[in-house]
Amino acid sequence: MFSARIRAASWCTDMKLMIIESPGKVKKLSAILGDDWKIAASVGHVRDLPTREMGVAAPDFKPQYEMTERGAEVIAKLKGYVKQADVVYLATDPDREGESISWHLQQCLKLSNPLRVTFNEITPSAVKAALVKPRSIDVKLVAAQEARRVLDRLVGYSVSGELQRQTGERLSAGRVQSPAVRLVVERERQIRAFKVTNHFGASLIFADAKTSSEWATEWLTKPKFVTDDSPYFMDRTFAAAVADVKAVVVSSFVESEAKRSPPAPFTTSTMQQAASVALSLDPKAAMDAAQKLYEQGHITYHRTDNPNVSDESLGDIFAVAVKLGLDMADKPRKFKASEGAQVGHPAITPTHWEVEEAGETPEQRALYKLIRLRAIACQLADARYAVRTVRLNAAQPVNGRDVEFEGKGRTLIYSGWLKLIAGDQTQEEEEADSSNPIPVLQPGERLDVLRGNLLEKKTKAPGRYTQASLVAKLESEGIGRPATYAAIMDNIVSRAYVKTDKKFLVPTATGELIVDSLVGHFEFIDLGFTREIETDLDRIANGAAGYKAVISRVDDKLQRELSTLQVSAPPKHPCPECGKPLRRIPGKSGHFWGCTGHPVCSVTLPDEGGKPGQRKPVETSAHACGTCGKPLIHRFKKGKAGYDFWGCSGFKDGCKTSYPNKGGVPDLTKAK
Repeated sequence: MFSARIRAASWCTDMKLMIIESPGKVKKLSAILGDDWKIAASVGHVRDLPTREMGVAAPDFKPQYEMTERGAEVIAKLKGYVKQADVVYLATDPDREGESISWHLQQCLKLSNPLRVTFNEITPSAVKAALVKPRSIDVKLVAAQEARRVLDRLVGYSVSGELQRQTGERLSAGRVQSPAVRLVVERERQIRAFKVTNHFGASLIFADAKTSSEWATEWLTKPKFVTDDSPYFMDRTFAAAVADVKAVVVSSFVESEAKRSPPAPFTTSTMQQAASVALSLDPKAAMDAAQKLYEQGHITYHRTDNPNVSDESLGDIFAVAVKLGLDMADKPRKFKASEGAQVGHPAITPTHWEVEEAGETPEQRALYKLIRLRAIACQLADARYAVRTVRLNAAQPVNGRDVEFEGKGRTLIYSGWLKLIAGDQTQEEEEADSSNPIPVLQPGERLDVLRGNLLEKKTKAPGRYTQASLVAKLESEGIGRPATYAAIMDNIVSRAYVKTDKKFLVPTATGELIVDSLVGHFEFIDLGFTREIETDLDRIANGAAGYKAVISRVDDKLQRELSTLQVSAPPKHPCPECGKPLRRIPGKSGHFWGCTGHPVCSVTLPDEGGKPGQRKPVETSAHACGTCGKPLIHRFKKGKAGYDFWGCSGFKDGCKTSYPNKGGVPDLTKAK
């Protein structure tokens, strides 16, 4: 059917229209497809949920979409192109978000037979191959994206309002955002609660008689001196005695060879991590640079969970390896994807493997180099190391106890893939070579100690997250997806829920307040529940679960949690008059607190250190109201909108009598 449409299109002379997402692709695609084509961009989504209301409700949870201001202009322009077009191709990005954008375009443009095409790279071969195999819009992918958007809206709107009720602050909760903040908060609290433990060890230094080089061993305290339950040796005097050992006997000596395989090509997550470590680019900056490289046709699609290159790329990698004089692995490498990974697209790789430099900015060029070298290295031969391991026993017991030492040395004997890349690994992947030149030894051989060292050690608190390590943690927990990580990092920093101290993430008081308000009350803040939702979204995408069933389950739980909390948890700052929550409001002269029951309740309080202060006592006068007899109050304000009159102090009880001011006293003859 689709091929018939294409053949029919070729007989016509009218324009062929391709609608894409990003205007950055227009120039490249126009050059590939030629003058018979019109390339137009939707500039992302043209419709979205309403900005000032929920836009979705039980029992059907059908989203109420509205045109964005920019989207309305785009659609008006696209309608003109559609009228001129002989055939329309929807070529938005090859992921759920792109599929959803195509569906919205179909609805808004009233397209009866659009041809959906996707390509993982903007190259002539990839684009033309896609045009030969068009398909219809995948409604399951659309449903999965819609479910994610609706779940985010339900959580954001419902819970953010409750946060404001509880705290009086303008705070927001997010289905993925809030668990990310929780991770940062809990890590910081671990650091605060950490207590340093001083403990001791010992090392022995030896001299190689043949080379005069020195090599080292360290006292093995486990299992004779420490255990898993009590892992630190605390006896400084005994450790000093161990460091004073004068001679040892070789109990074992082993020579072996170790291999180190290259890391996998980049997924979205690992690219962000490597860019942070090697290039000091935060996730958003890395994704922006990757987006430009993709639009320029230099790299494949940059939103992917797949850690493997395409089979078609193996020949390209071989050609580059031959040119550079590098050895390939014995057989093609396959890397294991993370659990729940979407592997429809290959890893991020160059589109033209022979091109060594690409990109318009220094950041783009640096990122391209990382991507290219990592992708080539993944199919190269292992690095190999000569490894020597020696075990030594003290020639004499120390204070009546046998002590044992171990030394390890590792020497690179074949570079393999290391010849090509260095410095692009994430922190977790980095490995330091040992320079401990242990000589060949024989069991039973006696050695004299050159010197011993008492090792004074301190336990270290867990390290703070960086944006890179937080992304890695979210990925390992199955929270969020590649396309969302950069936005999550940007949100929690821009909203001041966390701040950066040098490169490390530190929670703000606001971030801690959000976490404390959510934990124990809402399950979505728990990592396990968030992971389950991601799995459910994947099941919608592959047809194993229905949209309504997934949304209903989460919404039911959310509404129960909200009802329970609203009954059990009074507002943090209740109004002294009506009991409704007070809200912190920015004013011209700083913040103040106002009742959320306004305009029925008009209570306002000053702000004192981020909390409601005490109202200033109203100064009454000796002048009495002629209507009810209560004291009058002099009320005045300078300026254009000023006033100057005497009002009854019983106005809250219903007396609205007032008098004009005359010489500093009320004119009781002119009651209003």
